[in-house]
Amino acid sequence: MTLQHPAERGGERRGRFERMAETASNVTSSPAFYGFCMLLVVAFIVVHLTPVPVVWMIFVGDMMAAVSLLLLALLKNTERRAEHALQRKLDAIAAVLLEQNEGGSQKAHENLRTAIRMERDV
Repeated sequence: MTLQHPAERGGERRGRFERMAETASNVTSSPAFYGFCMLLVVAFIVVHLTPVPVVWMIFVGDMMAAVSLLLLALLKNTERRAEHALQRKLDAIAAVLLEQNEGGSQKAHENLRTAIRMERDV
């Protein structure tokens, strides 16, 4: 386990967790996953309204808790990566503005171009 920011782990290359988180984010934002969650909620309601064994109530409740925990972790990872990408873009814009004000080189412009294209990588 590492305490580094998710976007800074592994340098410029994305690791397995980042790729898995991106794929999971795409899956969880799909209509199919929304349908699955709706079925889980309906199952939760049905199990609690019908006389079924307590084991089934516990199982459905545990499934809802597990899905909620996984979605929370995924949401936090996605939020941190987006926050890091936004901060890098803002830093690049600030550097370009300072460079233009001081009449420096064009290095900040290249960094800005790189940062703007960064959403594909983060």
